[in-house]
Amino acid sequence: DAFASPSQPDSRAYYDMKRHEGKHHVAAIVCLARRRIDVLFAMLRDGTFYEPPLYGPRPHAGEPARSWSPPRRPS
Repeated sequence: DAFASPSQPDSRAYYDMKRHEGKHHVAAIVCLARRRIDVLFAMLRDGTFYEPPLYGPRPHAGEPARSWSPPRRPS
């Protein structure tokens, strides 16, 4: 279920990053779904299991990696 995906921390960070980039909710969900499909395809192609990223999502272009953190959800 695509709407349940943002409840996972890595997925939520990716979704929030896409929203922060200015994408609407549906577009951010589509990006998240596409990302998951890419991971599944790579797993099938390489015959491997999923391993979560060690360092989280990549920073935006032009930003140093250590200064970037995912956007926070408004409370």
